[in-house]
Amino acid sequence: MADLFSFQAQRQAPLADRMRPKTLDEFVGQQHLVGKGKLLRRAIEADRLTSSIFFGPPGTGKTTLASIIAGSTNAAFEKLNAVTSGVADVREVIKRAEDRLKLYGQSTYLLLDECHRWNKAQSDSILPALEKGTIRFIGSTTENPMIAMTPAIVSRCRLFRFEAIEKSDVKAAVLRAVVTPGIGFGDMNVSVDDDALEHIASVANGDVRSALNAIELAVLTTDPNADGVVLITLPVAEESIQKRVMRCDESYFYDMLSAFCKSLRGSDSDAALAWAARMLYAGVDPRIIIRRVIAHASEDVGLADPQAMVQAVSAAQSLELLGMPEAGLSLTQAIVYVCEAPKSNSVVDARVKAMENAQNAEYQPVPAHLQDTSYKGAERLGAGEGYLYPHDFDAHWIPQEYLPRDAAGMPYYVPGELGFEKEINRRRALRNKEETT
Repeated sequence: MADLFSFQAQRQAPLADRMRPKTLDEFVGQQHLVGKGKLLRRAIEADRLTSSIFFGPPGTGKTTLASIIAGSTNAAFEKLNAVTSGVADVREVIKRAEDRLKLYGQSTYLLLDECHRWNKAQSDSILPALEKGTIRFIGSTTENPMIAMTPAIVSRCRLFRFEAIEKSDVKAAVLRAVVTPGIGFGDMNVSVDDDALEHIASVANGDVRSALNAIELAVLTTDPNADGVVLITLPVAEESIQKRVMRCDESYFYDMLSAFCKSLRGSDSDAALAWAARMLYAGVDPRIIIRRVIAHASEDVGLADPQAMVQAVSAAQSLELLGMPEAGLSLTQAIVYVCEAPKSNSVVDARVKAMENAQNAEYQPVPAHLQDTSYKGAERLGAGEGYLYPHDFDAHWIPQEYLPRDAAGMPYYVPGELGFEKEINRRRALRNKEETT
């Protein structure tokens, strides 16, 4: 039962917490999950929701939906935070759940915030309860559970992906907070200009919590005008939420890095620059980006344009010497160069074939004519005997065997037909012609 003190605590809570929807009809967004007739909605309404993991960006309603489930189910509801809870806390929850099930036939939901932070021991401690149905687990995380969580937990849960809230829904949530009395600002005379509302919803970038925090700051720091109206104009909104937040959890970082690499390979300069800029804006270390540019200068360009490697390494040196933001131009130049260069993966194929042969090779002495002759007495052992010095011949080349005796799987390097590799093919053709004449 609420008392004066709990009422005061609620009044002091952040607006985003006070405005948290209490029913599915009030819930904002995620219609692909909780729209009329959708599986998750049907399971909640029928009180048949099995163990689940809610994952997606912050401010998209994961914890809110869990709270709605708590308020609409006949089951008991326990809540833990993976950061602060340990195995002992889990055991206590399981014990209470077992008692409820035995004495009253009542199921228990366990909501675990930040569930990706659970280690293996914590995860293993709840597995028997999940298997028996003692606990209905609801995990909430901003990470990709397939990457960040133990497979044993994931395999026993149904995954529900939460998407960024549509701008129109963010606007609706802000306006609801403005007009709702008691928990919102309905008891005050607050007016929000259309362009101010548009700015807040746009910069919030699908995060309702961020938008509500912005409107709360705007209202509480703006004095009423002569008519007693707290008017939220565009300049006020711009001060209240100044910078769009770029989300970059571990999973999203690797997705962006993958998109960047594939854009380099796909010769799309604009796309590569867009992904690089977003990673930099999100705070990714630029050295991570330039290392990928260097790798792709060999992996996807190779000898089709040897200058790609020069550009990439030069950009890395610029980053070390100048730092950011000055090195940003060098980084941009290298990205564009690698994108626009002719593509070839012949260097990759050559390395793979050579390594496969090396793994299966038996010990064989190096052919005598290729052996080291730098030490005294080498000639007495026959080292270097029969070696032909290429610079003693026309074109500084002479046919002779250089391969290990047991080398197989040739040719390793097969030049492509683009860029500088056309020249390599031409040179090879000339050498082959000389060798046959």
